[in-house]
Amino acid sequence: MTTTRTLDIPGGRLRYEIRGSGPLLLVVGAPMGAAAFAPLADALAADHTVLTHDPRGIAGSPLDDPEQDSTPELRADDVAALLDALGAESADVFGSSGGAVTGLALVARHPGRVRTLVAHEPPLLELLPDAAERRATVEDIVATFHREGHEAAWRKFMISSGFDEDAAPPQQGEPSQQDLADSARFFAHELRGTTRYVPDVAALTAGPARVVVGIGATSGGLVTHPTSTALAELLGTPPVVFPGDHGGFLWKPVEFAEVLRKALS
Repeated sequence: MTTTRTLDIPGGRLRYEIRGSGPLLLVVGAPMGAAAFAPLADALAADHTVLTHDPRGIAGSPLDDPEQDSTPELRADDVAALLDALGAESADVFGSSGGAVTGLALVARHPGRVRTLVAHEPPLLELLPDAAERRATVEDIVATFHREGHEAAWRKFMISSGFDEDAAPPQQGEPSQQDLADSARFFAHELRGTTRYVPDVAALTAGPARVVVGIGATSGGLVTHPTSTALAELLGTPPVVFPGDHGGFLWKPVEFAEVLRKALS
């Protein structure tokens, strides 16, 4: 059984879902919302209370000012507000991609709220030797979106991320109006802030949170492989290998959930 709720936050509203029972686990994406994580959340719900949500400005989480940029810090504050709404002092967190960056900001900004963070493939481009070039590529993707629209921007984004040139955008089939709105939000107001985030290593290693870096078994050709490896090296902990690539939880949710359980324990 899944319960859907909303939470008012400064300047907007968050839509979130709760399922299962057991220790609280937050599954966080960015820009990916709750719907994409449903199969993974279902697989985890037998032994966890799983909270998923639509990040600010995405899907069912509207903002009063749609032009406000989304930053990892703001999204981290949103997650802390969700914990407060549940009356939870702390929780385990699984963050994927931009959601992993949100989780890193949460640990740094809200000490004591996270027990274990599993940061799966955070796109921390600033940790790479060619960070300046990567930053310029992001700027070109954003400019392409404003100039040519979401299809051209997604094409450049997927190629720069390491996917094949003919790789499709995340949505399947013809994009809905919500897909288009979420794409616009991502390119115009989220991509820069997420990829430019520099993790506070001192805060991440000071405790009490345990931070685990996750890497997809078949992500070797993706830019998130070296970014994740770089983060693991900074933290001084070996990464945990998960099934599939950057979106392994989409295609193998049961197998992915088993590895996540072990990482949390």
